[in-house]
Amino acid sequence: MKAFDLVIAKDAAHAVTLLAEHGPSARVLAGGTDLLVELKSASRVPRVVLDISRAAELKGIELTDQGLRIGALVTHTELMRFPLIRDLFPALVDAAHSIGAVQTRNLGTLGGNLVTCVPSMDSGPTLVALDALVTITGPGGRRQLPLSDFFAGPRKSMLEPEDLLLDIVIPKENLGKPADFQKFGLRKGQALALVNAAASLWVDWERDVCVAPRIALGAVAPTVIRARAAEAYLEGRAITPEALAEAGRIAVAEARPISDFRASADYRRDLIAVLTRRALANAYARATAKRDGEKQ
Repeated sequence: MKAFDLVIAKDAAHAVTLLAEHGPSARVLAGGTDLLVELKSASRVPRVVLDISRAAELKGIELTDQGLRIGALVTHTELMRFPLIRDLFPALVDAAHSIGAVQTRNLGTLGGNLVTCVPSMDSGPTLVALDALVTITGPGGRRQLPLSDFFAGPRKSMLEPEDLLLDIVIPKENLGKPADFQKFGLRKGQALALVNAAASLWVDWERDVCVAPRIALGAVAPTVIRARAAEAYLEGRAITPEALAEAGRIAVAEARPISDFRASADYRRDLIAVLTRRALANAYARATAKRDGEKQ
């Protein structure tokens, strides 16, 4: 590993100032689970590594007027253990549990995982399926955008060199929305996804039809994507096994899987159909269980 300067930010504003000062020569250090691996193997080591782990504004999970706010520095383990997350969004717990090993989950942060913009990331699809927003701060102030628009390409986000990801917000209208996360890898643990899928939906129980369905897919395109045609097909449609299977088939046509040493594109297409159907079916099952529990 080549030498670099380590600078510690006192808070988010200080971090933005330091990023503006050092520009593209600086890299941000949060949990370090991705960056340290990169530093050991990269031919171009940054001149400055900026440690943001002390920035209190980037921590914590809380309900706000806008919805559920998750700080960018929240670790995967914290996400899994937080009672509000476990109650409202068990799919987020499932996704966090599938990331690496215990040590990785203890150190790795949600924001760090998202900023890597790896198409096979496990944290992205469920949040995209819940219409999550990201808050970014920079020299010009703060701004928000949908998480689905945050991913610009493989390992490329919408962050400018002087920008910092502050938090992730699940909108108030989606609090408690039934959702499910599915992942298929070559082994049970510590594996990159060949395909992952997440789905969320509300149910109009008077008509037993799907409302506001969302389907997000990972490892099937240059970024995590929404299967918008499959969503449109399900909107207002009776929830049946046949309809969910058809949504899976439609999602296949929206993806652009590749063939590589881990799987062929055709195999990934089969996985997209299966995992999409399973995620939708499990989201519906969670909605049913929630309704039945409220009746008791």
